Amino acid sequence: MKSVARPQPSTASDRRRLLLTGAALGTTAAIAGFPAIVRAQSDKIRIGHLTPMTGFLGPIGEYGAMGIKLAVEELNKGGGLLGREIDLLSEDSINPATASSKAQRQLERDGAIMLIGEISSASGLAIAQVAARNRKLFINTGCNSDELRGKSCNRYMFHVEAANTMYVNACGTALLRDDMVAGKKWFGLTADYAFGHDLLRVARRFLERNDGQLVDNALVATDATDFSPFLLKIRQARPDVVVSNLAGNQVTIFVKQYAEFGLPYPIVGFDLAPAFAWAAGADNFSGTWPVRWHYDVKGQGVQPFVDAFTAKYGKPPEDQAWADYMTMKAVARAVEETKSLDTEKLIEHFEKEAEFDILKGRNGYFRAWDHQLMQEMYTMSPKPKGKEAWDFLALSEPVPGASEKLEVLAPTPEENACKMS
Repeated sequence: MKSVARPQPSTASDRRRLLLTGAALGTTAAIAGFPAIVRAQSDKIRIGHLTPMTGFLGPIGEYGAMGIKLAVEELNKGGGLLGREIDLLSEDSINPATASSKAQRQLERDGAIMLIGEISSASGLAIAQVAARNRKLFINTGCNSDELRGKSCNRYMFHVEAANTMYVNACGTALLRDDMVAGKKWFGLTADYAFGHDLLRVARRFLERNDGQLVDNALVATDATDFSPFLLKIRQARPDVVVSNLAGNQVTIFVKQYAEFGLPYPIVGFDLAPAFAWAAGADNFSGTWPVRWHYDVKGQGVQPFVDAFTAKYGKPPEDQAWADYMTMKAVARAVEETKSLDTEKLIEHFEKEAEFDILKGRNGYFRAWDHQLMQEMYTMSPKPKGKEAWDFLALSEPVPGASEKLEVLAPTPEENACKMS
C-alpha cells in the first residue's frame, strides 16, 4: 500500500485556518453529543471502597467486596442516588501505606464522595486520616480496634464494625452465664499487631472486672502457621480456659491445630468471622465466639438479602458481606432523607442518632459522641452439621436483651475517650 503524503501547514495563515477548523469540529462534536458522554460519566456518583482482598484478611475482605457490589447493583436498578448512577471503585487495600495512597487517589483524582470498607485497624487509621484531610466521610465496616473510636477518632469517621469492647462484652455475657470467668485461669494467644494488642487490653479489663486471671499470654506473629510450640505451652500450663485474640485466617489455622492436638481445655475467642469458622470445618470448630451478624439472624429484610446474595454468589453471605452491603444501603437512606450528597449534611444527619434498619431484630443508630453503631450482637458455638457445608454454627439470642439499651455493650466515655477533630 502506498503512503499518502499529508500536506503540512506552511504559513501562519495556514496554521490559523487549522485552529479554526479544529474549533469548528469541536463545536460540531458538541452538537453531535460527544460532550454528553463526558457529562454522563461525571454525573455518576463515585463511592470509594477499600478492603483487603489478599493476605490473611483477604477471605473476609472478598465477602465485603461481594456485599457492597450487590448493594450497588440493587440501588442502581432502583434509580441510584438522587437519580444518578453509582460507580463503585472497589480495590484491594493491601497494607496501610497502600490503603492511604489509594484512598487519596480515589478522593482527589477519581472524585469519590466518600470511602467505605477496610478490616485492618492499621489500614483503617490510615484511610481515616486521608478522609479527614479531604473532609470526606469514611465509614469503617471491619476495623475493631477501640483506639479508632477513642484517641484516634475524628468527625469524618463512622463505625459499622463493632469495637473490641463490644465483642468482648457480647462473648463475656455467655461466658459469665456458663461460669467460665470468676476464679478461672486463662491462657491467651494474641495477634502481634495493633488489633491484637488492643483486643488483649480490653480482654484483660474484662477479666479483672469479673475475677478471672490471665496466667499467660503469647504474642503470635501474623504470618505464623505452626501453633505446636504454643499448644505445648498450653498443655504445660493446664489452664481452665484458652482464649484466642488472633485475627484473620490465622484463627482458622489455630482452631484446626487445636482440634488435632486434642487438648481438653475449653476454647473461647473474642474475634472469629463466620468465614474462618467455615474454613475450619464442622469437625474442628469448637468454643464460644462473638459475632455481629449471621444469616440465621431474625429481622425484617434479612431473608431477601440472604436469598439475593446466595443466588448471585452460590453461598450465603458472611458477617463482612452484611456489613458492607448494609452500609451502602444505610448511606443511600441517609442521602434520600437529606436529599444531599454533602458531607457535612450527612454527618449532621447521622449525629442526630436517627435509627435505621440494619437487617437485625432491632434498628441501629450511630452514637453521636464517638460515631459507633449501636447494634445487637450474638455469640456462635457448634451445632450438629446440617445439609450444607456451612451449616454448623449455632447462633445465640441477641445481646443485649430486648429490655436493655444497646449501649450496654459499648465502651463508655471513661473507657474510650474520644475528642472529635
